[in-house]
Amino acid sequence: MEIVKHSLETESRITDLAEDYGVHPNTIYRWRDAYFKDHGIEPSGQGIKKMSEEEREIALLKKQLRETELERDILKKAIGIFSKRDGRSTNLS
Repeated sequence: MEIVKHSLETESRITDLAEDYGVHPNTIYRWRDAYFKDHGIEPSGQGIKKMSEEEREIALLKKQLRETELERDILKKAIGIFSKRDGRSTNLS
């Protein structure tokens, strides 16, 4: 707990703290994540963007769309491969 508080209160880098206390930097990150969860704190900064509920939903839908498009493209390629193999063709684009 002392290391986590020190990492939050000072401008020290995690790697420097890890070296000072003789622990791996990932350990300090895990401790900090657990601290944030236990105290209901949502981390921000360093690439973590706070989003509204609508923005979160839009991001989720965009992710689902990308995954669906990837699945579709894979299926199109599979159909092309199997169609060539059995001599039939399809008119998929």
